[in-house]
Amino acid sequence: MDEIVDVPLPAQCPHCQGHVRETRVAAQWQEDLPIVRPHVRQFDVHVGCCDQCGRRVQGRHPLQTSDALGAARTHLGPHAVALIVQLNKQWGLSHGKVATLLRAWFGLSVRASSVTQALHRAARQAAPTYDQLRAQVRGSPMVSPDETSWKVGGVLWWLWVFATPSTVVYAIQDGRGFDEAATVLGADFAGVLVRDGWAPYRRFDQAAHQTCLAHLIRRCREIAEAHPRARWPRRVQAVLQDALAVRDRVRAGDVSAHGAAVARGHLLARLLDLLAAPGPLAESQRLAAHLTTELEAVFSFLFDLTLDATNWRAEQAIRPAVVNRKVSGGNRSVRGAETQHVLSSVIQTARLRDLDPRDVLVDLLRAPRPTASPALAVSPQ
Repeated sequence: MDEIVDVPLPAQCPHCQGHVRETRVAAQWQEDLPIVRPHVRQFDVHVGCCDQCGRRVQGRHPLQTSDALGAARTHLGPHAVALIVQLNKQWGLSHGKVATLLRAWFGLSVRASSVTQALHRAARQAAPTYDQLRAQVRGSPMVSPDETSWKVGGVLWWLWVFATPSTVVYAIQDGRGFDEAATVLGADFAGVLVRDGWAPYRRFDQAAHQTCLAHLIRRCREIAEAHPRARWPRRVQAVLQDALAVRDRVRAGDVSAHGAAVARGHLLARLLDLLAAPGPLAESQRLAAHLTTELEAVFSFLFDLTLDATNWRAEQAIRPAVVNRKVSGGNRSVRGAETQHVLSSVIQTARLRDLDPRDVLVDLLRAPRPTASPALAVSPQ
C-alpha cells in the first residue's frame, strides 16, 4: 500500500442535518498510475590518457548505454528505448504516436525522428542476439515456416517467420522462394518442416516434412460448401480428421503403438483410394493432384507423435506482424525492415519463453558493445 487516505464522516447528515454516529471504518482501494516525470541521470565520465601507448581512455558505468561525450551526449535511457521498441514493434503504434505518448504522459522531449533513431540503436545492439536465434532455428529438430506480403519503400517484399516451440525468427526479404527460406534455415536443413503446401518448401530435400492438415481440411470444406452434392471432398476431410483423432487417442493412451500403425495403414489406404477417383469436379481434381504430391508428408505426425499436424506455431507467430502491417503498411527502407525483423524476433522469442521483453532489451542496450543476450542464449527444446 503506497498511500492511506482517511475519509472522515461529515459533521452532519447530508439529508436531515442530524448528528452522525460512526459505526465502522470500511476500506476501499484505488489503483492508479503515478505522475511520471523523466529521471535525468548525469554521468561524470573521467577521461584520461595511457602513459604507455598514449591512447585516450574513459570510464564506463554499467548504467550507461553510450560512450558519446560530444554532440550526442544527451540521449534516451534504456528503459525509455525498451518502451519505444515495445510500443512500436509489439503493440503497433506508429513513430508519431509513440513520440506523442512519451511527451504527453512521461514528459520526454521526443520527436518521431528520435523514435526512429532509438529503434535503429536497439536493433544494432540486438543484432548478435538475432544471429543467435537464427542459429537456434537452424539446429531445431522441428520448424514451422510461413510467409506473408510486406512493403518496403512501397515495393512488395515478403515477411518470413520460422517458429519452433521456443524460438521465433522473422526475416523481411525481397523474395518468396527457396533461396530466401534457405538464408534462415540453411539449404541443408535436416530437421522436420511443418509447413503449408507452398512448393519451395519441398526443395529442402534433406528435411522430413509434415504438411498442414488444417489447410487441407479447410480446402475440403470450401469445396464442399461450394458444391453441396460433391461427396469426394467430405470423404477426404473425414480421412484427415480421423487421422487427428487417432493421434489424440494414442496420446491419451487409448491406442497402442501397434494399433496406431494399423490405423495409419488403413488411413493411407482410404486416402489412396480417394485420390485414384476424385470425380469430374475441377476443384477436387486439383486438390487430389496436390495431395498426391504431398502424400509422403500427410501422415508424418502419426509416425512421430512429437510432431505438430498443422503449422499453427507459424500462424500464431505471424499474426502480430500482420496487425503491425495494417497499422504501418510496412517499412520505408531496407534498414527499417532489418530493424523490424531483428527487434520483432527478440520480443516474440522472449514472450514465448515467458521472459519480460523489457528486461531483455534493457540488458542489450546497456552492453558496452553489441552482444548476444545471455537470457536467450539457450533454446529450451
